[in-house]
Amino acid sequence: MNRRRNPRSASAEDLLSTLQHLTARAREEVELHQARVELAQALQRKMLPATLPVFPGLETAARYAPARDGLDIGGDWYDGFVLPDGALGLSIGDVQGHDVEAAAFMGQIRIAMRAIASSAADPGEVMSRTNDLILSMDSDLFATCSFLRLDPRTRELWSARAGHVASVWATADGRSGVTADAGGLPLGIALRQHYPVTRRALDVTGAFVLLTDGVIEGPSLSLDDGLDRIRRLVSAHATAGAEELADRVLQASGLTGHEDDAAVLVLRHGDAATGPG
Repeated sequence: MNRRRNPRSASAEDLLSTLQHLTARAREEVELHQARVELAQALQRKMLPATLPVFPGLETAARYAPARDGLDIGGDWYDGFVLPDGALGLSIGDVQGHDVEAAAFMGQIRIAMRAIASSAADPGEVMSRTNDLILSMDSDLFATCSFLRLDPRTRELWSARAGHVASVWATADGRSGVTADAGGLPLGIALRQHYPVTRRALDVTGAFVLLTDGVIEGPSLSLDDGLDRIRRLVSAHATAGAEELADRVLQASGLTGHEDDAAVLVLRHGDAATGPG
């Protein structure tokens, strides 16, 4: 006598098979995503400079932290290098988008800016030429950026900004502020853009701190409030070493509740007449 299989058993087997299939697919997707995250992390750290320049009376330090959930990585960068005439070039930026593509695009911008800065003294021209070069790459991505040029002899700092967040400064005599420099469009939006240049003198002991928005903005903190909080922190530690100050600023970024990566670049300057403060 033939016995009919229990329909419930057949359904249970089918359900188990479906669950196993979905679990296997989910595992593959997780592993693929993790591989992309790890590749983005490797690209990001490989493309950031291993060391930063140091001059008498001037210190530089930088920090980078990936997003806390591991998803939003690959967009932020910083750089510091000596230009052919002996000046110091500094840049910080944030690529729109994340993952491997953003990390690779970040590397292209950083290399292009270094090359252009070696032949163009004006930060506004560096920014404009970098922007046009990026657009010639026909990429869908864009980036915000600040580029600075510092003469270590005169302590004159020239800066240009492309849609990037403001910087923070403080001096040992108790003054501090958030830069209100005019700027232009982010890099990669439109050709032949003009980027105004701001000039300031770093003639007393203090610190000038460049940031990305992951340091100052998040679900629990607005950009303006975040900038003011970092201003107060930098002011309280204006005479600290560049490495210590960079650590303190990056640690403070954890209070924003941000899901983005974060970068900090600190320029610590002593009194121009007496050297380090």
